[in-house]
Amino acid sequence: MTTDPAPYYRTHVFCCTNRRVDGHPRGCCAASGSEDLRGYMKNKARQMGIEEVRVNGAGCLDRCELGPTMVIYPEGVWYTYRDEADIDEILATHVRDGGRVARLMLAPTDKLPSDRTV
Repeated sequence: MTTDPAPYYRTHVFCCTNRRVDGHPRGCCAASGSEDLRGYMKNKARQMGIEEVRVNGAGCLDRCELGPTMVIYPEGVWYTYRDEADIDEILATHVRDGGRVARLMLAPTDKLPSDRTV
């Protein structure tokens, strides 16, 4: 039996930056600022000295109504986020320290939060 090689990155973050036409009923992460927030996350991780992490832009992650969204591997933990403060908390708590930011985590059954509109 062959064993898997060691991962290239300790942590791999995929931030949805998908863009749909204006007015699409499902919305899109890009319209919620995900492109700028992804760039912020990438720079902030570097500033924090977090090594062995890759922050990638991703196409549609199919959770558009909850966006912007990201998924962090190898754990496969999904988050929604709104601003730089959320990114800072995810980087410090999850990526750097190995914890979880419960208030931002998404479960497979999550639907559109009541305080958000599509």
